[in-house]
Amino acid sequence: MRQIAVIGAGITGITTAYALNEKGYDVTVIDRQRYAAMETSFANGGQLSASNAEVWNSWSTVLKGIKWMFTPDAPLLMNPLPSWHKYSWMAEFLANIPNYKANTVETTRLAIQARNYMFEIAARENIDFNHVTRGILHIYRDKVGYDAAAKVSELYAEGGLERRPVTPSEIRAIEPTLHGSYYGGFFTPSDSTGDIHKFTRGLADACRRKGVRFINEASVDSVTHTGKGQAGTGVEIALTIVPDAEDARPVRETLAFDGVVVCAGVGSRALAAQLGDRVNVYPVKGYSITVMLDDEQSQAGAPWVSLLDDQTKIVTSRLGKDRFRVAGTAEFNGENRDIRADRIRPLTDWVRKLFPDVNTDRAVPWAGLRPMMPDLMPRVAAGAKPGVFYNTGHGHLGWTLSCATAQIIAGTVASAMPVETPRPALRIAAE
Repeated sequence: MRQIAVIGAGITGITTAYALNEKGYDVTVIDRQRYAAMETSFANGGQLSASNAEVWNSWSTVLKGIKWMFTPDAPLLMNPLPSWHKYSWMAEFLANIPNYKANTVETTRLAIQARNYMFEIAARENIDFNHVTRGILHIYRDKVGYDAAAKVSELYAEGGLERRPVTPSEIRAIEPTLHGSYYGGFFTPSDSTGDIHKFTRGLADACRRKGVRFINEASVDSVTHTGKGQAGTGVEIALTIVPDAEDARPVRETLAFDGVVVCAGVGSRALAAQLGDRVNVYPVKGYSITVMLDDEQSQAGAPWVSLLDDQTKIVTSRLGKDRFRVAGTAEFNGENRDIRADRIRPLTDWVRKLFPDVNTDRAVPWAGLRPMMPDLMPRVAAGAKPGVFYNTGHGHLGWTLSCATAQIIAGTVASAMPVETPRPALRIAAE
């Protein structure tokens, strides 16, 4: 049996491990955290949203970014300090503007495919992830925003998604708790929401039951392509593992595998460089708050239908009876995980304004780094060397696309490295 390492235990890593296990591979997941889904897959906006598949590569996004550059609470914020990675990424972003329509349509198709896989897996493995199937409502405050969204809907329709326009009165009927005045909206009944952390942890448990091994609290020091396997495959991964005992010293060891799938989020770029590939992922920070609905008034006043407010770029999801997730913003500031009060405050203020019956006294802030490619399309492909594969760079749609890209990369692995007769793992060195 072929031995495959999956680096990363976020939503893409765990869905990839599951898909590879289903195809008969001997899978080992490696992650630096103690548990699965502890970084970007911890507290995102919760939307499983084919209706948010529009890629960002457009001149309107560029103009908004320039306008918002010096506004601390703007939906999109870029630190103007020079960085070769950031500005080279931006140059590639601009170069992909001509691909805006084609990539939006393709992402829509992928999102629809992914939801079918996800729902099937959740039912098969009995995973409770606060799944709410009441659709997603996009709201617009003016005609300009609404008309632009109508053009995007045409692309979604080309990708196979049904999204219908709704009037202000229909908006109120779809979500009665929503306050404010709106020009109109678009409603996608087939979209849904759920807790990414609960799903990923539940799927990780299912992987363990099926024989997938996990090496947690292990930092990857290096990944080396050896070519020692059949057809030039083979990799060695040097790890530093933190032991459970408080007084124990970190353990350094090197493990050998037939192949590796890099699902390391914003860390994928550095690992790819070691393997001779260029995967130009940039960390785009997003923020969220989880509002604890501790009283009956807050529970009644929070929406069950998921929302996307186009003007503020804020999304919501209801995670069961007593949690309300509100997320938004995009911040280009390198690999910075600081939770800034001036970026959290607009989320809290938005809740107070649009849902005044919700008590925000207990709102838990969070920030995560979205791994984003310049064309806003995930990198799901083989690397230049045999036995090296990537499933990363999903940007703001990792939760939405994960189950489809996992199936795609598992199929790519199966074509390049068919499953063989089982053999024991090889441990090269330990100290």
